[in-house]
Amino acid sequence: MSRIAQRFAELKAQGRAAFVPFITAGDPDLEISRAILHALPGAGADLIELGMPFSDPMADGPAVQASSLRALKAGGSMARTLEMVRAFRKHDTKTPIVLMGYYNPIHAMGAGEFVKQVVAAGADGLIIVDLPPEEDAVLQAPAKAAGIDAIRLVTPTTHDVRLAKVLDGASGFLYYVSIAGVTGTKSFAASDVKAALARIRKATALPIAVGFGIKTPAQAGEIARIADAAVVGSAIVSAIADNQGAGRDKIVTKVTELCRALADSTHAVADAKVRA
Repeated sequence: MSRIAQRFAELKAQGRAAFVPFITAGDPDLEISRAILHALPGAGADLIELGMPFSDPMADGPAVQASSLRALKAGGSMARTLEMVRAFRKHDTKTPIVLMGYYNPIHAMGAGEFVKQVVAAGADGLIIVDLPPEEDAVLQAPAKAAGIDAIRLVTPTTHDVRLAKVLDGASGFLYYVSIAGVTGTKSFAASDVKAALARIRKATALPIAVGFGIKTPAQAGEIARIADAAVVGSAIVSAIADNQGAGRDKIVTKVTELCRALADSTHAVADAKVRA
């Protein structure tokens, strides 16, 4: 059983939803980014989504775009992202890491070589936002053979015929995009998300994580009532940006305090489910 499947099985047995923070590898610099990554499990992260910095992150809003540019300016790269994962694995063998990014740097490396290095580093899943199901066999096939989960995106505009295509070959979990648009630009309507998840669950038993538009602990708790995981990214990378220049310890403290609040809100809902 993969780390992702194991973690969701544990959470399901506990009646809990997962808190999934997103950070960009190398933001605001390599040293601080490593420190934040290592601190996330202690701050309540059940899984971690780690962004691979890219110069043109078209699916992301201003906050995440800026985090990617900060990382690149500070020397971030694919090799250094994988090294971060490798160093993390020396201290944490249980928390799943999902790499999120775009296909261009993978294409430059070669999909097979990329997957080989992902496995060696110790990452568990891939979200490649600009590689649709019709075109992702080049990466999905070697990932599946290596035991790496290919995590697919479902959006508010994904109709039933399209959903069947998305589900064919998906593994690990589904990532439901709660809004139409880029990350961090507007908020979700819980009733719409609830209806969408009910429809999706009729077609798959995969866990469903919800992201885009979750900025506050209250919103994370709202999603925890209806989804298997709440993903928060823009609010976290904004906290990094807001504390630039404050020094490593202060940035790590600010980020972990925010993540703890988000995790506590997510887990409080789950605790209530267990008591019920």
